[in-house]
Amino acid sequence: MKSRATTTLGLLVMIGLCAGLACWQAVPAQAAKADVANRQYHQAVALFGEGNYDGAAQALRKALEAQPNLAEAHHLLGLVYFQGKKQPAEAIDSIKKAIQINPNFSQAHYDLGVIYQAQGKGTDAEQALKRALELAPRSEEAQLALAKLYERNRATDQAVQAYRALLSIKPDHQGALYSLGYLLDVQGDSHEAREMLSRLVKVNQTHADGWYLLGRIAERDNKLPEATEAYRMAITAKPDLVDAHYNLAFVYRSEEKEEQAAREFLEVLRLKPEYAEAHMNLGLVYTALSKLDEAERQYEAAINLKPDMAEAHYNLGLFYELHKKDPIKALVQYRKYLELGGKDERVERIVRQAGK
Repeated sequence: MKSRATTTLGLLVMIGLCAGLACWQAVPAQAAKADVANRQYHQAVALFGEGNYDGAAQALRKALEAQPNLAEAHHLLGLVYFQGKKQPAEAIDSIKKAIQINPNFSQAHYDLGVIYQAQGKGTDAEQALKRALELAPRSEEAQLALAKLYERNRATDQAVQAYRALLSIKPDHQGALYSLGYLLDVQGDSHEAREMLSRLVKVNQTHADGWYLLGRIAERDNKLPEATEAYRMAITAKPDLVDAHYNLAFVYRSEEKEEQAAREFLEVLRLKPEYAEAHMNLGLVYTALSKLDEAERQYEAAINLKPDMAEAHYNLGLFYELHKKDPIKALVQYRKYLELGGKDERVERIVRQAGK
């Protein structure tokens, strides 16, 4: 007859063997699920890259059925919802799950910030982007997104600081150089703005907007040869940049180079025929060149396009008075100029005397 101790010992041995067997069986099962999750996740990555968002979503759901705590799958599902299905609420929920599983998932924090920013949730976006930068301080994309967020919200000082931080990571970042130059100019620091933009056009000699802004700064500082060169470079980089042609025409007028000014205004009108101000200024140039019929047509075109442009009526009145010697037509234009709120003592006196 077996003793109670022997029976108990045998039972414990059997339980131990069963427990060991269960553990042995669980390991392959878990490994199999992990393998399924991994395969489905990588399939989803490929489908996402091809733009097959429905297929990617289906593969990710299978991955998460096999391994619910796969942070990368929750993150990618959030991107599928945001980019492919245009469902930002679901995207936010999915990416938050990824962050809950892995709080140090810097890319997830960044993407969450981008989605919040697209939703107009500035405070949430700022927090998410700052967290992404805490985890990955040299992330160019997170630093750029934060700078653009500040710029969009007109937090200029913070935007300037953020762009400077981006340049400390990548000194030749074209977007940061341009935006920083623009913001510094807005703040009245034209010297450093010019420095940033000069760095930009050295990095990229075909950066039309950079050249254009350099031209504006130089023109404002009355450095006309420098402005001319910058506008020409902008036009070389982007021949259809209307504002560069328009401003260059004004520089030529300031230098009394009327033929060159006419050429640039004509190019503006070729690119943008409805530009009323260009018609009016071309009228002034033609007047200076004594091309009076052409000038009259340009003034009239400006008024037809923009009847409430007081300045055009004033210039046409002056044209009729001084060049066409037609006081009746001049008076019509002067009266319209005053009706539109124009202020000029000489014109007021002419209209007043005509009414007596």
